[in-house]
Amino acid sequence: MTLIARLRIILNDVEPMPMRHIEVPLKIRLDRLHEVIQAAMGWTDTHLYEFRVDDTGWGMPDPDGFYDGPMDAKKMTLEKLLDQTATRTIQYIYDFGDDWDHSIRIERVNEAIQGVTYPRLLKATGACPPEDVGGAWGYEEFLEALADPDHEQHEDMVRWSGGDFDVEDAGAETIIERFERLAKKWTPQPRKPKATI
Repeated sequence: MTLIARLRIILNDVEPMPMRHIEVPLKIRLDRLHEVIQAAMGWTDTHLYEFRVDDTGWGMPDPDGFYDGPMDAKKMTLEKLLDQTATRTIQYIYDFGDDWDHSIRIERVNEAIQGVTYPRLLKATGACPPEDVGGAWGYEEFLEALADPDHEQHEDMVRWSGGDFDVEDAGAETIIERFERLAKKWTPQPRKPKATI
């Protein structure tokens, strides 16, 4: 029996507030959950990240061991995290410069639906801010400049964002495509039969 966790992911401190409802296997490793969140929110996975529950964190540990950073996300699953912490809410921080702060709420755990591939997008609202816009404060300024043709940075922000940024467009079709690629990447491949001599 494969158990599936339904998650609600909110990007805090941003208006309008981006939200994603997704389903992932309960046994997913946290490093893979990170990839799912990147795909769901539209981030580019070019910065460090950390999952946090109280004072404990999981992410990418220092390879040289010079400082006490987060524990290795590859060695923790969502299921183990829930068992060990008894929490229903996890904090996910992405890009320690911009500090994009997400709240992940575990809404329920059900059995997998036969024939359905995971991760699965259930609902997506609101666009994710552009990468490297300067955090929540920079995003607010970015939106102000986009909305006001007389703003001194209007033309620069239109050019920088590609000219078609829509705060309401979550890009659901793109998220589904990204999820399908992740599911394919993580599906165990059948072993090739050994050649007989």
